[in-house]
Amino acid sequence: MAVAKKAQEASPAGDQPRIANFTKEQELEAYREMLLIRRFEEKAGQMYGMGLIGGFCHLYIGQEAVVVGMQMALKHGDQVITGYRDHGHMLACRMDAKGVMAELTGRRGGYSKGKGGSMHMFSVEKHFYGGHGIVGAQVSLGTGLAFANKYRGNDNVALTYFGDGAANQGQVYESFNMAELWKLPVIYVIENNRYAMGTAVHRSSAQQDFSKRGVSFNIPGEQVDGMDVRAVKAAGDKAVQWCREGNGPYILEMQTYRYRGHSMSDPAKYRTREEVEKIRNENDPIEQVRKRLLEKKWSSEDELKAIDANVRAIVNEAAEFATNDPEPDPSELYTDILR
Repeated sequence: MAVAKKAQEASPAGDQPRIANFTKEQELEAYREMLLIRRFEEKAGQMYGMGLIGGFCHLYIGQEAVVVGMQMALKHGDQVITGYRDHGHMLACRMDAKGVMAELTGRRGGYSKGKGGSMHMFSVEKHFYGGHGIVGAQVSLGTGLAFANKYRGNDNVALTYFGDGAANQGQVYESFNMAELWKLPVIYVIENNRYAMGTAVHRSSAQQDFSKRGVSFNIPGEQVDGMDVRAVKAAGDKAVQWCREGNGPYILEMQTYRYRGHSMSDPAKYRTREEVEKIRNENDPIEQVRKRLLEKKWSSEDELKAIDANVRAIVNEAAEFATNDPEPDPSELYTDILR
């Protein structure tokens, strides 16, 4: 209990509001960015069904508020690293939709030159250090990014995303220990979408409050409504400030929900259709912003439809490019290989 109290006392919780007070511009930005991710993922799902995307494909539909809200709390130079449900993170980092979609279809214009597919894309230019197919692998790598920041003496923060399933991996806790010992500027964002690869949290995790996973290491944490982009932004601001001030790591458990299965091959029979529809109808992250924009008269229905039309045009252009761009030359197999 003493350790838990110490971690709680160390937390900056309460210093800032639990829900950010968005301006009109911030609401519109959040709406557009989340809608871009939603429409992109819907299109990716269609293209997968048409056989244009091979291998695995993990969609981010329903979780958009997490990455968009966190990205709004960052500055240029902060790094992002995540697991294999990564398309949304890349788009939030302002990576080009054409390059992301082309990587999904294995084309030359993809971010990994068509060799990485859905799960493995990188952009050093955008400070995105990849989606990673090994469960939990990105946590130790994200901790390494934070170590590099401290070693170089800059004030950059490494944002390290992983899910509720990966939270039970041993390397996660080794990373926690090192991060706190060395006071590394890393925010561990646990995207708790309740079902990991298909097993409900209550059946797989002895401690279901993931914000407490760092208690034994004196790492503060908090639970956040991951379906409300304003709550995510407020929590992100606090955690980022904590890290920039040299206090070490911070844990944010984003309580979110994915509408689709774990991957496109998952029929998601472990939950009811009624459960999914209830979340969509009552807590959809995009619909929440849309309602606020209309209620405050910050946008009209026609203006929001125009934003949607613009987003759909971007996604359609990306799909067209990803369908017609040439496949990599066979010689590309031997490039970018360490020997």
